[in-house]
Amino acid sequence: MPSPRAPRPRVLVTRPEPEASAWVAQLTARGLDAVALPLIEIAAPRAMLAADAAAWPAEPNSPWRALMFVSGNAVQHFMASPDAAACLAHSRCWAPGPGTARALRAAGVPASQIDSPGAEARQFDSESLWQQVQDQVQAGDRVLIVRGVDAPAEAEAPLPPERAGSGSGREWLSQRVREAGGTVAHRVVYERRPPAANPARRALARQAASDGSWWLFSSSEAIRHLQDWLPGQDWRAARALVTHPRIGEAAQSAGFGRIQATRPTLEDVAASIESSS
Repeated sequence: MPSPRAPRPRVLVTRPEPEASAWVAQLTARGLDAVALPLIEIAAPRAMLAADAAAWPAEPNSPWRALMFVSGNAVQHFMASPDAAACLAHSRCWAPGPGTARALRAAGVPASQIDSPGAEARQFDSESLWQQVQDQVQAGDRVLIVRGVDAPAEAEAPLPPERAGSGSGREWLSQRVREAGGTVAHRVVYERRPPAANPARRALARQAASDGSWWLFSSSEAIRHLQDWLPGQDWRAARALVTHPRIGEAAQSAGFGRIQATRPTLEDVAASIESSS
């Protein structure tokens, strides 16, 4: 008799909601044991940042060459702003990955107006995006980066300027635009916060630190929030599936014993999990 097949390992999806549940549904449909454990919460920015965002008027006589959306959440929150249509009227829409491109299409942006790394790209990030769009930027062009911001640890604490959202990928792309003669502005449309760690969530996270589960990380912030949930936790028996080298570095710094890289597509993530069983 053939020996029974070993059960496939569980995967914890740490993306914010509703993305986490959507990923769980798709992974479950492929026969995988997937559980949502969001380690980032998305919310509207605080009043100070909202006022800063509102300071950017739609300027019909000086349109943006492009709007670069850092994520699907950036798309959704930006589209709720009153001047979204005016900003988009004559601008290209840059998306660093397929999820952001899907969000743009779902919001009604024509596919012909969207620039994104090709499906065969090794990474979906600012560097890959720039390879697609660098010829668009001319001297004097204006590019708007639509992004989120990290919330401070204390809900009432003022936001330090350096925490106002300087991601390494965004800063790298901003520098490339400036080198091409363009100018860059930013609009903060959402805030990333650590979710509340109730006893059930903490118990699940502690169990998954040593039971062979895969942790699917799509951001370094999620790893930092997990460490805040479980200070002093030993992660040497834990396994991390990471979608970018920078996230892998964060997982290594946290002490994860096994780290495996994957492209951030459903097919690649599922194949990585399946090959580990």
